[in-house]
Amino acid sequence: MQHRLLQTLTLFGNILQGWLLPTLEEELGPLTPKQEQLVRVLGLLGLEAWIPSSRGRVGRPSHNRGAIARAFVAKAVYNLPTTRALVDQLQSDSVLRRLCGWESVRAIPDETIFSRSFARFAETELPQRVHAALIAKTQSERLIGHISRDSTAIAVRERPVKVTAEPAQEAAAPATGQPSGKRRRPRKLNRIERQQGMALEEMLADLPRHCSIGCKTNSQGRKETWRGYKLHLDVADGQIPISCLLSSASLHDSQAALPLATLTAARVTSLYDLMDSAYDSHLIREHSRELGHVPIIESQGRRFKPARPMLPHEADRFRERTTVELRLTPRQP
Repeated sequence: MQHRLLQTLTLFGNILQGWLLPTLEEELGPLTPKQEQLVRVLGLLGLEAWIPSSRGRVGRPSHNRGAIARAFVAKAVYNLPTTRALVDQLQSDSVLRRLCGWESVRAIPDETIFSRSFARFAETELPQRVHAALIAKTQSERLIGHISRDSTAIAVRERPVKVTAEPAQEAAAPATGQPSGKRRRPRKLNRIERQQGMALEEMLADLPRHCSIGCKTNSQGRKETWRGYKLHLDVADGQIPISCLLSSASLHDSQAALPLATLTAARVTSLYDLMDSAYDSHLIREHSRELGHVPIIESQGRRFKPARPMLPHEADRFRERTTVELRLTPRQP
């Protein structure tokens, strides 16, 4: 299986290097490293299969959806912070413009068209569906050694949304042997406990996704805050993102662990789950074992209970996580 995957990727690389890139350079001139990277990404994604055709529609001619989708990918590849910056780049870079599908500057849609189209992509979960199909195509038959779980910040300009706390579910009160009028008050279930009896769709729907204030300790041990969202990721060997979830910045990493692990287990076969001390919970460990994985989670020191050091073989495997650790570097867009 692994050999066949390598053969497929090698074939793709040979076609890209031996035919596609030289052909493009004959037509467009020498490509910059970023332009080559964009060609590689677009060739791997196969966006055309996911963009509905506008043929047969009546009324005002629609904009080239495929070109807008390619520009959506280019915005990420070029790390452009705003849609305005993307439009400026398309207008000034003729090669990029033609790679996306517009022959002239006049053909580039207005910024508002891009914004509405990008919002539509988000509503229809186009990026998620393309990514899921790509993982199924390239990783589903691969045996993955380690899944590293972490989160990173997404800073935005939006104002944080004020939300009122919903009444939490309550756990059954333990019998105390006292009269009913003096029974202990039921304890409220936290989100991880509620997730135990949920299907994946219910767990995902239960995660908050509004703009909020987040706080996290970075790799240097310092606390940093940002306004916006948090991206939770499961990354496989080779730094390949298998699953990702977007949540409010204020959501604790551990509360996305169960749905993220369930989503990843449905896509690939893996052996070990590597997590830092933010995920130190017996419920997360149990869920990992139920999925057939071996959890290796950094212990968190608590009051009257010092952190448990990892066993030597666990520490060796946990070092694999440092190659894909997501450091918190929030940047205002």
